[in-house]
Amino acid sequence: MAAAAAAAREPEVIRDKAAMRAWSRRRRAEGKAVAFVPTMGFLHDGHLSLISAAVAAAAGPVAVVVSIYVNPSQFAPTEDLATYPSDFAGDLRKLAATGAVAAVFCPPDLYVRGGAGAGESGGAVSCLEDAGGHAHETWIRVEQQEKGLCGNSRPVFFRGVATVVAKLFNIVEPDIAVFGKKDYQQWRVICRMVRDLDFAIEIIGSEIVREADGLAMSSRNVHLSCEEREKALSINRSLVNARTTALNGNNHGQQIKDQIVQTLEEAGGQVDYVEIVEQESLTPVVRIDRPAVICVAAWFGKVRLIDNIEIQAPS
Repeated sequence: MAAAAAAAREPEVIRDKAAMRAWSRRRRAEGKAVAFVPTMGFLHDGHLSLISAAVAAAAGPVAVVVSIYVNPSQFAPTEDLATYPSDFAGDLRKLAATGAVAAVFCPPDLYVRGGAGAGESGGAVSCLEDAGGHAHETWIRVEQQEKGLCGNSRPVFFRGVATVVAKLFNIVEPDIAVFGKKDYQQWRVICRMVRDLDFAIEIIGSEIVREADGLAMSSRNVHLSCEEREKALSINRSLVNARTTALNGNNHGQQIKDQIVQTLEEAGGQVDYVEIVEQESLTPVVRIDRPAVICVAAWFGKVRLIDNIEIQAPS
């Protein structure tokens, strides 16, 4: 009996796009909402928390779909697509253990490939682009919100993210989709895309899940050495201190950013950016006199980590 119950919790693995779409439509015909959690695999407790958020967001019966797909169009050729960690068998065991996931969508490829060679797009090249007339060439740009923050150093990233998420939405056809707030700019870009393109999908932003020592959970953490991981704790420490500073009355943005940069550099980090932006529009704020978020990206060794902390304006 126990074995049968465990087998019943095994999610159905779907690789074909048409089969995934048909599966979602059958669930909806059964009166269930379809809740979707897109991932690139190598799952950790942060991903699993998104599944819990998806279940909690549904007002009634729900069928949860998790996608596992490492999206090549969001990586530049100099980035870590080839070394992005994966453990598909382990991911399936973790998803089955939740007892909440009905299907796993893991397509072999979501793009039409063209001829050999590499093409350019606006001076930036992704790991996807091919020369030739038959390759994928349709892109979604969220023109303002993709600027700044990670968009400065990763110029093809949000184009790739918005495009693949739109493709996944068209295939899975969810009622609800959940994204983690650790990737704060990504979450806001998706919210704006859904609004502007009239997707009938409720987007949920789920809070950051951290290790016991405060490090934000990330699939890339596995690449940190013990020493680098210890140094990386300076990210969350600097963010917590900055929020305390702001809430205690020193809300001058530049002073707070300088304080964070100093903390990270003293810990041995190489800062990509420290920015304070308005929570929804992501426009920079000079003083924290409205709901804001402090966003950080920094390198420790060969690993680029991002983190953030929301601040509500002092009353």
